[in-house]
Amino acid sequence: MKMRRSLAQLEREFLYESQLDQRRREHLRRQAVNRSRKRRHARETQRRSLRFYLLTLSLIATAVLVTAAMFATLYLLLT
Repeated sequence: MKMRRSLAQLEREFLYESQLDQRRREHLRRQAVNRSRKRRHARETQRRSLRFYLLTLSLIATAVLVTAAMFATLYLLLT
């Protein structure tokens, strides 16, 4: 009888440990997904800001070139 109780207790402990392992694996998986999501978000934010700066720079460069061309043409017309 004592041996049966011991086996039943071992089975319960094994079941408990396997449930803990399963919860731990699920927790680790969720953490990995969250880290991956955060890294992806950071990369996208970085790309967005880079595109914004390039767009701003191209707009400024276009304005400067158009202004310079306009004044050069005006100078040629008036001389």
